[in-house]
Amino acid sequence: MNAPDRLGKPALIDPFSAETHEVFNVGRELVDFNAYEQDSALRQAVEREGAGWAHQALVAFGALTGSADYLELGVLANRHPPELDTHDRFGRRIDLVRYHPAYHQLMRTAIEHGLHASPWTDPRPGAHVARAAHEYLQTQVEAGHGCPVTMTFAAVPALRSTPALAALWEPKITARVYDPRNLPDAQKAGLTVGMAMTEKQGGSDVRANSTRALPLGAEGPGQAYELVGHKYFVSAPMCDAFLVLAQTAAGLSCFLLPRWRPDGSKNPMQVLRLKRKMGNVSNASSETELRGALAWMVGPEGRGVRTIIEMVAMTRFDCMVGSAAGQRAAAAQALHHCGIRAAFGRRLVEQPLMRNVLADLALESEASMTLAMRVARALDQRDHPRHGRHEDALVRLLTAVGKYWICKRTPQHAYEAMECLGGSGVMEDSPFPRLFRESPVNAIWEGSGNVQCLDVLRAMHKSPEVVQAFFAELARARGGSTLLDRHVAALQAELADLQDIEYRARDLVDRMALAMQAALLVQHAPAAVADAFCASRLACTGHHQYGALPRGVDCTAIIERATPRA
Repeated sequence: MNAPDRLGKPALIDPFSAETHEVFNVGRELVDFNAYEQDSALRQAVEREGAGWAHQALVAFGALTGSADYLELGVLANRHPPELDTHDRFGRRIDLVRYHPAYHQLMRTAIEHGLHASPWTDPRPGAHVARAAHEYLQTQVEAGHGCPVTMTFAAVPALRSTPALAALWEPKITARVYDPRNLPDAQKAGLTVGMAMTEKQGGSDVRANSTRALPLGAEGPGQAYELVGHKYFVSAPMCDAFLVLAQTAAGLSCFLLPRWRPDGSKNPMQVLRLKRKMGNVSNASSETELRGALAWMVGPEGRGVRTIIEMVAMTRFDCMVGSAAGQRAAAAQALHHCGIRAAFGRRLVEQPLMRNVLADLALESEASMTLAMRVARALDQRDHPRHGRHEDALVRLLTAVGKYWICKRTPQHAYEAMECLGGSGVMEDSPFPRLFRESPVNAIWEGSGNVQCLDVLRAMHKSPEVVQAFFAELARARGGSTLLDRHVAALQAELADLQDIEYRARDLVDRMALAMQAALLVQHAPAAVADAFCASRLACTGHHQYGALPRGVDCTAIIERATPRA
């Protein structure tokens, strides 16, 4: 008979049988793994594209970015968003944005590893590839802090258009020192640079900007001006200086605007408020007013867009890398979970329809990374005595093509990977809400989809050599896939037809991106990957939902290649 309960009545239920919560058949955190060593496609791309010398550094960085403690920094930086203090408690204007310590640690790691400057300080073959691989790993931990890192990296080519300014600023901009203190640049050993272009009335149409630049004396490159106006979207307002567009008598011009004046006083670039963003939460973005802010002209007067375009090209490239990293993070989480979780008598990874989905996600991720790393090699070889013209043409065209396509594909990829976890993927303690909220950011920032497609048309019209370089690059894969050969032939015919070409721009750029991704995979990826990509992306018009791979795909090989082990 059961023992009596505390009221003296016999207990009807064994207290041990009332235990309701046994944890089994659930996933576990993907932590304490080497994010580089367990990414076969990335390792091979680094070697192939000329940065094999960085292998050991990337192994060490992969161990760091896959560690539980480091991954937790990304969680904390987003759980505690930045806060703005416009004034101190005595009423003095300070424009101080406060970040969580996790954000500062991520920034410090990125800068100490040269993600903001290594191709400029050590410009050897493969430098851009090595940096891109580091960025790809770092962004899988946390994407928001990459914004000031990217802008600092991208500012150097623009500054070099005015050597006197570059000589003053570049040593501290490229230093591997992170100093977040709210102090004048003269008191710091390392500086970060932001960008302030967008205004309410113009958006991407920066020629509509109304901010005015008034000369303080002599006019022209390197000379001092005061800027009056507003900037509707200033990302990372705690940077030490900003590249800004403003109107002079000769038209839109570029300026370098420090947060502090040389005399140690606060430059009147006043932060009105921080933006409340859906994603990119760890990074502060702001609205500002320029109330006579001191700045120096960068590049020729009236050529502001041309001056800043090199910076924009670099930030767009980093959007490609960042979105490819988001795809890798999402695919890795889905593959890891489905290798553990069972349903209906089998692990998810063993079930045919889920295998179709997982393999498709892995294909997309590898193709995105492969294209980004090819553009990185083109950046490395722009000045090559034999290949420079070809590589420079690829940079000009493929940066816009890749930025559009990879970033545009990422939100659906993030959602589909999230669905692999079922209801658990929607929970805020899962990595997926952050990955999903982050997924549209790169598609919109630095020129939205339409802007990128129009830039592709503009490049082809102004510089026909970019089209020649594009098809010459595709020709390297000729004969490797009948589907690809047909796709390229049809694309050539479409590009030759100029009627309604602006209306058709998205379709054309879609097909250009797929052609280049397929050509690279046909040349360099295992047959299982290349064949599946061509069969699913080129054999019909457009790609269906993820998980609609055709019959005959070697899902086992694709999944095995992409799955991290932790």
